[in-house]
Amino acid sequence: MAIYKLFPSQDATIYSRYPDKNTGLNEILSVSIEDAQSSGNTQATRTLIQFSSTEIADVINNKVSGSNWSASLRGFLAEANGLNSDTTLEVYAVTGSWNMGTGKYSYSPEYTNGVSWFNRLSSGSGAWKIAGFPSGVTGSYGSVSGGCNWYTSSYTQSFSYYDNKDININVTPIVNRWYSGSIANNGFIIKQAVEFINNLQYNINLDYFSRDTHTIYPPQLEIKWRDYSFSTGSLTEINVSPATIAIDNNIGTFYPDSDNIFRVNSRPEYPNRVFATASYFTQNYYLPTASYYAIKDTYTNEYVIDFDNQFTQLSVDSSGSYFKLYMNGLEPERYYNILIKTTINGSTMVFDDNYTFKIING
Repeated sequence: MAIYKLFPSQDATIYSRYPDKNTGLNEILSVSIEDAQSSGNTQATRTLIQFSSTEIADVINNKVSGSNWSASLRGFLAEANGLNSDTTLEVYAVTGSWNMGTGKYSYSPEYTNGVSWFNRLSSGSGAWKIAGFPSGVTGSYGSVSGGCNWYTSSYTQSFSYYDNKDININVTPIVNRWYSGSIANNGFIIKQAVEFINNLQYNINLDYFSRDTHTIYPPQLEIKWRDYSFSTGSLTEINVSPATIAIDNNIGTFYPDSDNIFRVNSRPEYPNRVFATASYFTQNYYLPTASYYAIKDTYTNEYVIDFDNQFTQLSVDSSGSYFKLYMNGLEPERYYNILIKTTINGSTMVFDDNYTFKIING
């Protein structure tokens, strides 16, 4: 029931058509196939994204604490056009360090002080290998030489024309190899499965927000693990509906580097009439095991953390139901809503009663 989000240390797009161009500060990352200007094969754009090894190790060592974990690469679509009925993206681990640079696609003359189709570091420095690849490593060669080097194990995502085209790819094996030290962390490369073909009409453009976006949609490495705990003590499970839900231990504002345990208090909305010596409304219940939380951006009404049967399940202790939320993946100076989903007596209900908090800059 724990989710921790990391943001890139660097990212950039590289272009086969402009093999020396650096775009390290561009607000958009492109994973596209562009039509040729006159004749011949299509041109390709690929995206490189890197996350801090120190931050990855800190999450696994100090927050996951031995639990099984998974890692997913997330990217959020800015624009898509020219799509086929089916499109496949591939993600690989990059081999060879690279420099993000400070260029943008629109700069004229173009900047060449960072990664490009031809070079890892800058123009004329640290060329990508185009031959003599080590075992298990490849890259582009021949008429499209360059374009990064990567380990051959791939992780893919396919979507049809009407599917959600946000990137959400399980990259746990790659991150695990970085964490164990079996390969160096030089980030990911994202590319289309089909790129260089002799078809001037083939033009699939997928643009995603970069770390330099001025929106709330930068790329993320999402590390998830299950720290669900169930120990009810003398509490009773709520088994009648309708129910009343309230969120406790919500101070209203949090800093981005904080975390918080939110308590989820519950009781029947219409209790049975009984003789008692204390107020019925002071009695707390715990929610059934099929209970989960989600977080929405209040302004956009989009899920920042969606309901997940494995990773957002509510825990229970002798005080009631609860969940722990890490604030680092939430954009500052924005409001967020907490939603609770639970199943009581076969009926599934979602509670969204303005349980709101704000992330503030420290």
